[in-house]
Amino acid sequence: MKKYLLSGVALLALPAAAYANCPAISVADMGGVAGGAYPQQYDLGEFQDAAGCTMEFSEHPDIAKLNGMIVGNGDLGSVADRLPSEPLVVVPYASTGKYGGTLDVLSNATEAGTSDFLSVRHVNLVRYSDDLQTIVPNVAKSWEWNDEYTQLTFTLRAGHKWSDGTPFTSADVAFWYNNLMMDTNIFEKPKDYALVAGEKMTVETPDDVTVVFNLPAPKPGLLTHFATSYAQGFQPKHFLGQFHPDINADADAFAQGLGFENGYDGLKAYYGSSDWTDTPTPMLSKPELVNGLPKATHPTLESHIYVTDTTEGRHLVANPYFHQVDTTGQQLPYIGEQDEVYINDNEVRILKLVNGEVDYKSQSVRLESAPLLLENQEKGNYSIQLKPTVGMPAFSFNLTSEDAGKAELFNNLKFREAMSIAINRDELNEIAYFGQGTPSQIAPFNPAPDFVDPKWETYMSGFDPEAAKAKLDEIGMVDTDGDGFRELPNGDAITLNMQFSTQGIAGKVVELVGQNWADVGVQTTVKEVTPDEYRSAQSSNKLDVGLWQYGAPLAIHLGLNSFFRPPFGTYFEHRTGMLWGEWLDSDGANGVEPPEFAKQLAADIDAFQSAVPGTDTSNALGENLVKNFVENMVMIGTVKAPEPVYASNNLKNFTEFKTWSYEYYRTYPYRATQWWLDE
Repeated sequence: MKKYLLSGVALLALPAAAYANCPAISVADMGGVAGGAYPQQYDLGEFQDAAGCTMEFSEHPDIAKLNGMIVGNGDLGSVADRLPSEPLVVVPYASTGKYGGTLDVLSNATEAGTSDFLSVRHVNLVRYSDDLQTIVPNVAKSWEWNDEYTQLTFTLRAGHKWSDGTPFTSADVAFWYNNLMMDTNIFEKPKDYALVAGEKMTVETPDDVTVVFNLPAPKPGLLTHFATSYAQGFQPKHFLGQFHPDINADADAFAQGLGFENGYDGLKAYYGSSDWTDTPTPMLSKPELVNGLPKATHPTLESHIYVTDTTEGRHLVANPYFHQVDTTGQQLPYIGEQDEVYINDNEVRILKLVNGEVDYKSQSVRLESAPLLLENQEKGNYSIQLKPTVGMPAFSFNLTSEDAGKAELFNNLKFREAMSIAINRDELNEIAYFGQGTPSQIAPFNPAPDFVDPKWETYMSGFDPEAAKAKLDEIGMVDTDGDGFRELPNGDAITLNMQFSTQGIAGKVVELVGQNWADVGVQTTVKEVTPDEYRSAQSSNKLDVGLWQYGAPLAIHLGLNSFFRPPFGTYFEHRTGMLWGEWLDSDGANGVEPPEFAKQLAADIDAFQSAVPGTDTSNALGENLVKNFVENMVMIGTVKAPEPVYASNNLKNFTEFKTWSYEYYRTYPYRATQWWLDE
């Protein structure tokens, strides 16, 4: 095999048909090529200058066949014509990959336990690199802030195209913001990340590749939001706009001609009424219309696109217009197809993992399954990483329960303190986490920035059942009928109904805490439910106890205020003050007025997001947020512990994760588009 020299370093010259004419470097072996402005990636011109080559592009050998499976797509032009003029050049971790194969994954059900898989194909304007500290370009080519953090300008990639070949431009970003996020027919209330201290931004598009966000006040965390969130800052105006009356005057007639009730009905069938990217496509939500629709799902910028969508699972194929290439010019992704199967039974999911039937999984896989998974690694041809979590298993009481007796009890701080110190976290760590964790109080910032006093991580977390009993006695919660369990101060019986889903928390943790509470006289019942059942009960304000992971890094809090503003979470987390949130959202017209500490948290998080990170003002606000949140026991923490990350040994370029976390959007920092299958 021939060799050639590049910057004085000898490299193997791989076959031209496979690798074109630029070097097959990797993160493991850069071959003397200097790094770019951002880790592990380059813009095309930047890479060609660094490597001293002129890139030629190549494509998946089955791309025409895969494209033929995408309803509504026309014939393909050349790969060079399908890529942006400045594609993103991705440096693979270990090796330049081979095309082919199908990525096999498991989820719980439609819109349940799926974020793990969604993150594999995800894109946004920017992302965090795998150091979880450096924001790097992705869909956007670059960005720039003004000095006051009140104007954020993105430059897009010229020639970038949607998965159907239509140009992607700044108009698609403006459409997302103005016509979707700010349309009350779609979102009754705008998402907090799309606002700045409750006020709207404006979006300017001076040309096709320039997007300017004008903010009514500083919000440096807007950029971190785009780097971490599943909610993408763009949508295909050319397609979804056909259903929107502000874009198409004949939207209703157009939609009715396809079988929808009106334009918004069609829009919601494709986009949904949520920013969650897992909304069922018309293939599932409107199957009776599919054969007459122009597309089975709306165009995407992601690496793969749906071609089937059923109650049993989904199948996806590679996006033929995806904007990334490897260093030899091969268009990514390497893996042409993805297959997702829904299994709600945790034992069945674990059995499939043990049998090596899955290529990647981390969501809903808990440490309690680690011994079995570790024991069978060689037999199942897979590897397990045990990685720290960002969120922590947490318990919260429904502070706006519709049961007046429970609401009064749950709002008594001494009750919440008693429930915290009744938990034997050391025992919990040994039994549920095999001694691998660290007992802790909830730490809303995790990992803790310098402004967080370490004392809050152990506040009211010491196991003291006698003190817990004394606090319960003090508030008048005593056993009046002699059955061994305490009644409410008004004499009524009480049972804490503890419904949980393994997607959010391990069953063993719930069982042990339920027993700890029973030991101090508070009766509990424990029941496992599906994620959909849990969220339905949460949304209708029917839960007694919230049971889910909680906590987020500084990056999340800079862009998202929901952790500190009632109801203290979103649909995907805890929501423990539903009626308080309703009161704040309606300016007091509806819901229940929250106490002063909750109002102060809401005000402080808005001020925190407008402060420049690292300044004295920002640090003081952050410190006060933590103090107020932890002292008032909004959440009760348990144990910080690692969780398993599972990957088949056939899955190449799979790197070591920093965390097991939803908060950085799971695989997104680890560049799943350069995974390849060696089968």
